[in-house]
Amino acid sequence: MAARELIGFLRAKVSSLHQARCFHVETSLLATDKNLLIKLRKRTGYSFVNCKRALDKFNNDSKQAEAWLNEEAQKEGWSKASKLQGRKTVEGLIGLLQEGNCAVMVEVNCETDFVARNANFQQLVQQAALGTMMYHQGKQENLATYIKSFLGAGELSQLKTSSDGTLLSDQLALAIGKLGENMTLRRAAWMAVPPNFFIGSYVHGAALSDALSPSSSTAFGKYGALVICQPLEESPRSSVAELGRRLGQHVVGMAPLSLGSLQDEPGGDMETKMLAQPFLLDPSVSVGQYLQPQGMAVVDFLRFECGEELEALDIEPTRHSAES
Repeated sequence: MAARELIGFLRAKVSSLHQARCFHVETSLLATDKNLLIKLRKRTGYSFVNCKRALDKFNNDSKQAEAWLNEEAQKEGWSKASKLQGRKTVEGLIGLLQEGNCAVMVEVNCETDFVARNANFQQLVQQAALGTMMYHQGKQENLATYIKSFLGAGELSQLKTSSDGTLLSDQLALAIGKLGENMTLRRAAWMAVPPNFFIGSYVHGAALSDALSPSSSTAFGKYGALVICQPLEESPRSSVAELGRRLGQHVVGMAPLSLGSLQDEPGGDMETKMLAQPFLLDPSVSVGQYLQPQGMAVVDFLRFECGEELEALDIEPTRHSAES
């Protein structure tokens, strides 16, 4: 073999070995990138294209990539929110959260029932409920009376979320950016009772998304009810909770407009006073008649129906005498 051919052969061999080494390194890097990409995609829910773009931008730093993705999605969400602002939001969910002697109901709306079943939307409803509960933290201490207060859309959007302290309005923009529908934070209500009272609760009409954490403390539905009750005698806690649930079912199903009193004559299906209405689970007796042998009094109630027409909300807290 001539010297020139030998030199050419050796150069080709060295080049081949170099390429093989580079290929091995690149393959290893690609495997690492793919692993990071899958994890980032699963954690954030953003597209593979955007996740890859973020990882490339920050040299595979997942935390920086995620922060950048959220920032970009939020910008896009605010842009989409302004464009979609006029579109009607007639669907959505009621979120109900109860902690001890306090309970919260919120309503968040979207355009379609398809989005209402999405985990990202349900997380937004959950954040609204948690934010409302946090906002009222401490107000239930040393209560001699029960208290009920309301928040309209403007007040609700300015609450901070429990997860990272961002505003609910920012979480809303993020959800709009992800899901591409107009959404609104419509209203919230909070109730707290003294130790000798309890709050019955019930939601109806929606399933939990498979992608939402099963440990979620927020219940979701198209209808929700809170019922403030006062036991007139000692009752087992389990039976009290079940009775509260049944009363909540009645409020959801029969939609009373006022409480009424035990002196009201029992009415028919068109009756709007709760205590005079036929009890939903036993129409042979009125709610008042059902409660008397239970040793229980209903003091107040609240019903939310997703998408219902609203009168102007009184957002100031209202307190009521525990004896009323």
